[in-house]
Amino acid sequence: MRRRDPLAAYNERVKLRATFLNALAIGFLGFAFLRPLVEGTLTLNLLTLAFLATGLVLHRAADYILRYLETED
Repeated sequence: MRRRDPLAAYNERVKLRATFLNALAIGFLGFAFLRPLVEGTLTLNLLTLAFLATGLVLHRAADYILRYLETED
């Protein structure tokens, strides 16, 4: 019977969390740029800046989470 490597399982969970946050960030950033294009206005308003800032914060959080990856000693 094959046993699961706890370190590999931990690292995969860390990578999944980071990937999830990064996917959310891409969605927010995409919405921040696509919404003004669809509406026909290319002006930055408060809502667009809020989506842009949220996307950047989520991307940085995903990058921060990747620091928790561990290696074997």
